[in-house]
Amino acid sequence: MALKTGNGYLAEINVTPFVDVMLVLLIIFMVTAPLMTQGVEVDLPQTRSVRNLPQDKDHLVLSVKADGTIMLDKYEVPEGELGDFLQRLVASQNKQLFLRADKSVAYGVVVDVMGEVKAAGIDKLGIVAEEKKDGTKR
Repeated sequence: MALKTGNGYLAEINVTPFVDVMLVLLIIFMVTAPLMTQGVEVDLPQTRSVRNLPQDKDHLVLSVKADGTIMLDKYEVPEGELGDFLQRLVASQNKQLFLRADKSVAYGVVVDVMGEVKAAGIDKLGIVAEEKKDGTKR
């Protein structure tokens, strides 16, 4: 709506609806962003000292599910192509890699995956675990 002055019209923009929409969008993103970082469902082993994963986008998570399926972030990696995927997505982009393996996965499978990671030229590999809920030492 224009405001009439002595020598013509003065155009003003009402920014209140714009600010309202932006605040609603901000709230939606604040609520949904933590839900998007969950990734693949894996029953992690537990340990006493655990640090949180970094929240930046400079890392990828390699998950080994209970049935032996290997996932890189949310995408399934075909068997035998893990080295190529790691070389393209992690080593060439200089990203950190974290390994999440289900606690029911055989030790040999996890060692094979770690060998593929090392063969792809990735020297720094983080292992993801959950913090123990009870006080038992095991």
